[in-house]
Amino acid sequence: MDGIINLNKPLGITSAKAVYRVRAITRQRHSGHAGTLDPGATGVLVVCLGKATKLVERVMDQPKVYRATARLDATSESFDADRPMTAVDVSAAPTMEEVRSACASFEGMIEQVPPRISAVKVDGVRAYKRAFRGEAMEMAPRSVRIHRINVEHYAWPEIRFDVSCGRGMYVRALIRDLGERLGVGGCLTSLVRRSVGPFEERDAWSISALSAAGGPDEYLIPIDRARQLLGQDSRQLVPAAGDHVCG
Repeated sequence: MDGIINLNKPLGITSAKAVYRVRAITRQRHSGHAGTLDPGATGVLVVCLGKATKLVERVMDQPKVYRATARLDATSESFDADRPMTAVDVSAAPTMEEVRSACASFEGMIEQVPPRISAVKVDGVRAYKRAFRGEAMEMAPRSVRIHRINVEHYAWPEIRFDVSCGRGMYVRALIRDLGERLGVGGCLTSLVRRSVGPFEERDAWSISALSAAGGPDEYLIPIDRARQLLGQDSRQLVPAAGDHVCG
């Protein structure tokens, strides 16, 4: 079985476990995913099967769109709600104008320091493993691209926004840095990946739907079709301001 499944990863499991469940349904052991989602995140997880695993790097290079919800009056060790949150003293809540201006300042190529609790390797070891062991380590900044940030909702202390970005950008780190720029906290409370290039949340299959499907003809994107989709100019896949990427 060669092709791609646009999977809607459920809440509460790792991306690897989601792929294991897909393997159990498809019985194709030669498979992998393109771009990890944390257990607390949902949305598009592109699963490549068989010969389509050669497309993983091309998929990972596609622009991505996330919808994030965060609190600006708190933080945590991981900068998300998976770890205990700590209140942050804030002298004055920022205005909507200040929030929009701060978000816009991150658009373009930026240097971003990944969270300590992340899958980034430090001296060959996953950072989260070293963090959980209490080891001291320095996370090196890396260049990432943010195409656009659209603030959808802001009512102190909650903010909700869509961010279109390139490979390797951590939304948790973006929220941390946004909070620092505003002089407040920053803790992710909800994250949905709405699209990866041409693969959109509205077309994604849940694991239960895959199990109930009549066969791969229903859910599998053939490898030739996948190549066609990935051959599109990636600039055409970046949403304009105000566009709704998914239904």
